[in-house]
Amino acid sequence: MSAQDDAVTTPRDDEAPALLQVRDLEVTFTTDAGPVVAVSGVSFDVRAGQTVAIVGESGSGKSTVAAAVLGLLPRNGRVTAGSVTLDGQSLLGLSQRRLQRLRGRVLGLVPQDPMTNLNPTATIGRQLVETLEDTGTASGKEARDRAVELLTEAGIGQAEERIAAYPHQFSGGMRQRALIAIGLSASPELLVADEPTSALDVTVQQVVLDRMEQLTAARGTAVMLITHDLGLAADRASDVLVMYRGELVESGPALTLLREPTHEYTKRLLAAAPSLASRRIEIAKQTGAEDAVEGDDLLARTDGHETGTDEPPLIRVENLRKVFPGARRGLFGREPDVVAVDDVSFDMPRGRTVAIVGESGSGKSTVARMLLHLLEPTSGRVLLEGQEVDARRQADEIAFRRRVQPVFQDPYSSLDPLFTVFRTIEEPLRAHGYGDARTRSQRVYELLDQVALPAAMARRYPAELSGGQRQRVAIARALALQPDVVVCDEAVSALDVIVQSQILHLLADLQERLGLTYLFISHDLAVVRQIADHTCVMEKGRIVEQGPTDVVFDSPEEPYTQRLLAAIPGRSLELSL
Repeated sequence: MSAQDDAVTTPRDDEAPALLQVRDLEVTFTTDAGPVVAVSGVSFDVRAGQTVAIVGESGSGKSTVAAAVLGLLPRNGRVTAGSVTLDGQSLLGLSQRRLQRLRGRVLGLVPQDPMTNLNPTATIGRQLVETLEDTGTASGKEARDRAVELLTEAGIGQAEERIAAYPHQFSGGMRQRALIAIGLSASPELLVADEPTSALDVTVQQVVLDRMEQLTAARGTAVMLITHDLGLAADRASDVLVMYRGELVESGPALTLLREPTHEYTKRLLAAAPSLASRRIEIAKQTGAEDAVEGDDLLARTDGHETGTDEPPLIRVENLRKVFPGARRGLFGREPDVVAVDDVSFDMPRGRTVAIVGESGSGKSTVARMLLHLLEPTSGRVLLEGQEVDARRQADEIAFRRRVQPVFQDPYSSLDPLFTVFRTIEEPLRAHGYGDARTRSQRVYELLDQVALPAAMARRYPAELSGGQRQRVAIARALALQPDVVVCDEAVSALDVIVQSQILHLLADLQERLGLTYLFISHDLAVVRQIADHTCVMEKGRIVEQGPTDVVFDSPEEPYTQRLLAAIPGRSLELSL
């Protein structure tokens, strides 16, 4: 065993013996191309009541380790070396029946995506009751009463009524809290939380993690937290394990690892984590050491002053309002209308980045869709160089779409799976009658070069690309017609932190070289601090605060803005620059 392994697996004198012991774990997958070792030589301990975080990008092996501990590897995966013991009992080689008995009562799981892990045809209460009955915790009326208690403990109000709701009737945060209630229903000794908040807003993420922390502390439950965000890991775990390409490359107490990382990959994760970048910017401005973080963190040209000049804005949004009619209630009329956006106004100076931030449902994406002419406003207008575009005139609409292009959140669904990369990027050129076939081909390869993709990528299909590569293709497609404005609607929220950092730097570089103007929609304030010149904060359809990014972050006036900023993971961590 290496010195690094000793540091992970040997308890200190004041520590309790390890509840979970993983030693030299190796996991191999059988593929058409032969066996693939996905995890190799991984060793660590987790003590009762302790939270240990495993961090790394997609494909690093962190979720595979969790699946091996839980006995949930896919059929083509198996543990080919090492041991996994829980409270002295080996978990490897157990029959599925014995493992099933352990799950829930001894091993708990909070998975990543509640929409795919909750049964859409069963009520939340039914799913909780089934878990309680399957684990032998309670049955009948006792199980139902306990289900109500669990939902209440998980922070869901009016649990007596909510227990009859279906998953689609819950918000994202409520669904995740329901999964936590299910995972902890039988008071397991070990809870595996696999990216439990990656799809949630920062404020909802904070509430969910706080609730999980309270519940596990009350039960003395050990927690394995799987995440790609090192800032979140350091904020929530006592110890952090860093995985890279199936191996454990560094581990130790969270704050020690943050302040004195030794492995190059850990340093890359630290540099890429938006929450830590935001914290470093904050510390630098407090200490007057801005030069210490220039380049990696300060992507935006924010200096505390308005970034525009005396010239008129490229885009002006005036008093936008969008009202969605209420749904029909059979023969008894309609539900009340929904005001999604209410009197929103802001300017977008040429060559700058304006960000709109807020929680889900705040109206920010609705504003983006109205600006893109994908949604007609109820009232208000969008001016391009002082002129309102007449959507009724086809020529005006086509000219507008050449100049204003979108990059959407999910690179998996925004690319046609039947189109090659070449055809995907060429499509807007064809649609707008850009040149002949040879000219279009030259333009496609120019765009691939601009987004740092090799020419050979042109022949591939989306399924053959990573998430970051897909998003680069989406950006290339948006740039095909040489637009003035690019609307990025949660364009990096579905990506790992390292890939996210690469895309942010790419966007900043393209803006510098091409003079692009960005509207950047995000629920992640840590990302916004890195890239935006001007920030608008939306709550319940209205802009409640806006100004230069530094001013909004350093001197927020609205309680809502203050709450959003306080929810950024790692906000109170003491970091070195």
